Amino acid sequence: MKYFLAIDIGASSGRHIVGWNENGEIRTDEVFRFPNGAKEEDGHLVWDVVALLGSVKAGIAAAFAKYPQIESLAIDTWGVDYVLLSGDREILPCYCYRDSRTERVIGEVHEKIPFEQLYARTGIQFQPFNTIYQLYDDLKEGRLSKATDFLLLPEYLSYKLTGVKLHEFTNATTTGLLNAEGKYDGEIIRRLKFPGKLFGTISAPGTPVGALKAEIAAEVGGNCTVRLCASHDTGSAVEGIPMEDDALYISSGTWSLLGAKVPSMVSDERSRKANYSNEGGVGYIRYQKNIMGQWVVNRLREELCPGKPFDEIVREARGSEFHEFVDVNDERFLAPRSMVDAFDSWFKGEEKPSAPCDYFNCAFLSLAVSYMNAIEELEENLGRKYSRLYIVGGGAKNGYLNELTRAACKIEVIAIPIEATAIGNLKIQMEK
Repeated sequence: MKYFLAIDIGASSGRHIVGWNENGEIRTDEVFRFPNGAKEEDGHLVWDVVALLGSVKAGIAAAFAKYPQIESLAIDTWGVDYVLLSGDREILPCYCYRDSRTERVIGEVHEKIPFEQLYARTGIQFQPFNTIYQLYDDLKEGRLSKATDFLLLPEYLSYKLTGVKLHEFTNATTTGLLNAEGKYDGEIIRRLKFPGKLFGTISAPGTPVGALKAEIAAEVGGNCTVRLCASHDTGSAVEGIPMEDDALYISSGTWSLLGAKVPSMVSDERSRKANYSNEGGVGYIRYQKNIMGQWVVNRLREELCPGKPFDEIVREARGSEFHEFVDVNDERFLAPRSMVDAFDSWFKGEEKPSAPCDYFNCAFLSLAVSYMNAIEELEENLGRKYSRLYIVGGGAKNGYLNELTRAACKIEVIAIPIEATAIGNLKIQMEK
């Protein structure tokens, strides 16, 4: 039996999952889980990459303790965030995408290269946290002048394990710097005056990075090949969805990533105005939109009923008679001090939720309506209709939200509450 290790790291937790092929199906065993989260430092939100690497190594050690012979491992995380390096030394801090530092530079970036031109070249939707804006802030602050490399987080962690620096395709597309040819765009880099030496050759998912460094192997109790998977977690998640035909998908977590597989980038004016993104997949492009997900629900839970079992929250929401909804993609819901206050402010003088179950029912209804609006946009942009929607990730476990989505979108909903990201990560390793 050949065993493989998927290291799947999200913004709130990470997990190490060993997988193997048994009778044509991927079997899994979660051997390690650890908390993750941004911390505040000098008025900014940052990632503790030292602690993150420590957790990665602890999980690899746990995997080797249970499965001494592991063929390979691969790491996926969220996109856009990165570590700058000066040779082998980190230039810290490693900023979190939720930090507000880019607000002061977005206008200047668009003066140098208007967003319409950026979108036509890269097909990447506007998000204030896109890597291109983070790097421009680093340029203004003098950090880029000290840097010899920048590595997105999964490739940074792979580098710390192997000593090899690579840039992986699916994650590199989230930077807003890759063009339709799948290369870092020289014109964008030149006009923004980014150091060209930072932008290396792009490697495909499945590429071997290298073996664990001797000191790492000694620390974790084993050695194996480190590979690139689709290191942007959504790229791996879509690979993990067992789609039977051409269909839509939602990777439902903190964010909802809704999209479809297309053969090549669609970066026309209609797609730009609808803020659809073209992100890398394994042999295809993921034409998708980054919309609100379980973030609003989780924040409401923290305020209204911390610790209450989620199935109770859902059951009580079903019984609510409050059936109004909000635009959950409105800026007020992105990072409010109080999510309850954000919902209240939407209704102003109108009748607003009065009990916890009302807030949750409003949130679930609002998510379903936001899915409906995004699907209508997508179908109009691509000039076709879809009959199936696959939902994976944490949100797939919410049967009530799935019912609301089916009713709002008038589409067959297939909810698969699996660790799709880990499955996709493992699938790519196994196929190499």
